[in-house]
Amino acid sequence: MKRGAVVSALCVLILMAAGCRQQTTGNAAGGKDGDGEPAYGDAIIEGTIGEPSNLIPMLASDSASHNISGLIFNGLVKYDTDLSITGDLAESWDISKDGLVITFHLRKGVKWTDGTEFTADDVMFGYRTIIDEKTPSAYKEDFLQVKKADAPDRYTFRVTYEKPFAPALTSWGSLVVLPKHLLEGKDITKSDMARNPVGLGPYKLSKWASGQELILESNKDYFEGRPYIDHYLYRVIPDPATMFLELKTGGIDMMGLTPIQYTKQTDTGFFRNNYRKYRYPAFQYTHLAFNQKHPWFSDKRVRQAIAYGIDKDEIVDVVLFGLGTPATGPYVPNTWPYNPNVKKYDYNPGKAKQLLKEAGWQDTDGDGILDKDGRSFRFTVLTNAGNALRKNTATIIQWRLEKIGIKVEIRPLEWSTFINQFIDKKRFEAVLLGWSIGLDADQYDIWHSSKTKEKELNFISYSNPEVDELLERGRRTFDIGKRKKAYYRIQEILAEEVPYIFLYVPDATPIVHARIRGIKPAPIGISYNLPKWYVPKSLQRHAMVP
Repeated sequence: MKRGAVVSALCVLILMAAGCRQQTTGNAAGGKDGDGEPAYGDAIIEGTIGEPSNLIPMLASDSASHNISGLIFNGLVKYDTDLSITGDLAESWDISKDGLVITFHLRKGVKWTDGTEFTADDVMFGYRTIIDEKTPSAYKEDFLQVKKADAPDRYTFRVTYEKPFAPALTSWGSLVVLPKHLLEGKDITKSDMARNPVGLGPYKLSKWASGQELILESNKDYFEGRPYIDHYLYRVIPDPATMFLELKTGGIDMMGLTPIQYTKQTDTGFFRNNYRKYRYPAFQYTHLAFNQKHPWFSDKRVRQAIAYGIDKDEIVDVVLFGLGTPATGPYVPNTWPYNPNVKKYDYNPGKAKQLLKEAGWQDTDGDGILDKDGRSFRFTVLTNAGNALRKNTATIIQWRLEKIGIKVEIRPLEWSTFINQFIDKKRFEAVLLGWSIGLDADQYDIWHSSKTKEKELNFISYSNPEVDELLERGRRTFDIGKRKKAYYRIQEILAEEVPYIFLYVPDATPIVHARIRGIKPAPIGISYNLPKWYVPKSLQRHAMVP
């Protein structure tokens, strides 16, 4: 989401214990990173199961949209390789001794891709847009903490907070900056910027064929230097098996491997000689979430019973092939806010049946399905079509819960329909989803009881006054110890109340063609320096013309 004592404390918070591993072999096609000089040209073709929904960052909540918009838009700050905060559109910043005022000193001479100069007016415009009550953004809460914002001159932007706000600096990433000269006076929700963005980043969109591909071309005037790779293609291939065939035949250069693809299908001479595989803990987790307003799940004992009825180790072993760890809360293991000592739900079908009986659920008609008040315990789990890991996870959950008398139906949905018609409208009983989490520990938008409106992130309608108070406490201090205490307690409450069953934290397992050089694995992943990736001239194979 560096300077001064406040920022130094923030940097300490987000260091990870685990690093990034690389599997690579060199040959004539691939070689080592040092072989071949950097050269302009070629294209990267990435395969993905999901299509972006909106390329205006503040209006999008799906990872596909943020992956693409992250190459088009910039923020004032960004994360460095060691997860510390570094400048992006801001060259530097000053933080007052009390931590309430941040003054950003902006780069000069930066231009939008239409040639207009970027200034503090664009930051101010984006800030005013995201806090506007008419803007349906799930991210506005961080910016509502600002008491006053002003732009003393064209290259200075200053914000004053009423209270200490720990994520203050990191919040000024790529969500906010927008081209005032193109959007002023317009309804942002109806702007063609969602599909035809004008940005400041290393790439700009040149084509979007719905359901098929997006083509980005390099921004030759990018303020950090022209990217070496001329074009970045984002191919939408909903079926991972089909995507893998495209990888094998050269139709794509890069994709995220499924566990079986990583462990088995790429363990061949062809892939070892022509591709590099990477593995590192992802900042995300997969969970089964319950609609807190559904009568089936209003009783904590029922949610706990379902947790005891699911074997997380089995899911990690069978679905992930061991490429991940069981989750116990909303933080990734080995990060500072992660509490390793919360209540655990080891697989225990006997305990599950006992809790269900205490909650009034019994098999009264002998059909193997529990009943209460004349109704059988049946519910539907919604998930997104095309995600084989979630589908397989749901299938294992379905099988395990049937053994304790609960009948589960699985309904995969196309992504945009899933989000817009079911999640946002709260038309679900339970969902199997994943969260990509920020590097700061604040999860106010996901868990606070005030964030339950349409398009907001507390879509399960979770409400707990103590959690609300702890979320507020955790974001109002820069003291690491106090923040840690608050977030540890939140995890204890979530483990007891089980609004989600936290299933697993997966490893990221991308694969990239070996001709592509300049990739430097770091705790932040591999894509952070994509504009510096290159292909030596002798190995380039894609030439695109208008």
